[in-house]
Amino acid sequence: MSESAGAPVSVAPALRAALSGVIDPELHRDVLSLGMISSATLQDGYARVELLLTIPGCPAARLLEERTRSACETVTGPGRTQVHTSVMTDAQRRALVEKIRGRRARTPFGPGSRTRVIAVASGKGGVGKSTLTANLACTAAAAGERVGLIDADVYGYSIPGMLGISASPTKVGELLMPPSAHGVAAVSIGMFVPDNRPVSWRGPLLARTLEQFLGDVHFGPLDVLFLDLPPGTGDMALTLGQLLPNAEVLVVTSPQPAASTVAVRAGLLAQKLGQRIVGVVENMSWVETPGGPFPVFGTGGGTRTAEALSAETGTAVPLLGQVPLTLPLRESADAGRPVSEEAPDDPAARALGELWRALAARKPARARIPRGGAGRGGAASTGPAPERPAGR
Repeated sequence: MSESAGAPVSVAPALRAALSGVIDPELHRDVLSLGMISSATLQDGYARVELLLTIPGCPAARLLEERTRSACETVTGPGRTQVHTSVMTDAQRRALVEKIRGRRARTPFGPGSRTRVIAVASGKGGVGKSTLTANLACTAAAAGERVGLIDADVYGYSIPGMLGISASPTKVGELLMPPSAHGVAAVSIGMFVPDNRPVSWRGPLLARTLEQFLGDVHFGPLDVLFLDLPPGTGDMALTLGQLLPNAEVLVVTSPQPAASTVAVRAGLLAQKLGQRIVGVVENMSWVETPGGPFPVFGTGGGTRTAEALSAETGTAVPLLGQVPLTLPLRESADAGRPVSEEAPDDPAARALGELWRALAARKPARARIPRGGAGRGGAASTGPAPERPAGR
């Protein structure tokens, strides 16, 4: 029998299989295993189900109720199922969180994880790293990958705007459920800061934020997790190396020497931390004009970066792609939509598709996460957390 906070739950055998197929859209597990069914009875061909919501005002309430009713009506027939909703007690909610967490390390994405972690890094700002990360994540999602994205650029957070996300994460106990857009589940400090306020924290708080994003945000099963790192080789890069030594690092540069020289430093730090440099991407390689491509920032930065990293590390580091600067790319980012949706034939959209295919081809050998598998939340971190929204 399923359990809710340790108490046996009465579920009619004929309804069990149907209810086990009802998946919570944010927790990514079925309502029976989560203890969200307090009873499900079947009498004279009619079903009555007691559905427990995680919090008052649960944003998924209507969808869960409809899914539960539809599932049970496969047994009873249309119009013969009643679903009554109530809210979990604190003890039931703690039991649910424990089921999701299990016994986990500081982050569920560390060594041994089946989720591929790709950190997008640059030596300096202004090379379009965040625009590239957001669009690359959406491109991967459009290719059928289950994608998460952490905006680790705490001072210069921009991912919510680029994905068109205005919602905040919702809270279930100590877990946060990230909002999604364009197939990408994302979290950013910008979702907790009102009115575009600046963030002015010292190093320890930056490290704590990344640890909480990796441990407290429940993405569910992911094929790939992207991290948009701040530029340079500071606290966030060092913390990432400590928490995710298994991460792959994609180094972003623009064509100009001032950017490519500094980009090498970001790659060398990743190598020093034991991470794999998966490759280099040259962004803003040229500007599309009516007269043809124009290399406004010069040429060769991506090649120089890849060659320098290959020589310094003793390992072949490829140039995986060159992405042009186009008007649709800029306009779609400002509008909060991926260029692959807005203008799929745009040269930047095509280049991003080629970049994702190149990244996919360099994927380390790992077992793929079964579809519908149990989600993975991280362990709770200690110390103060950013102010959080009302939970679900």
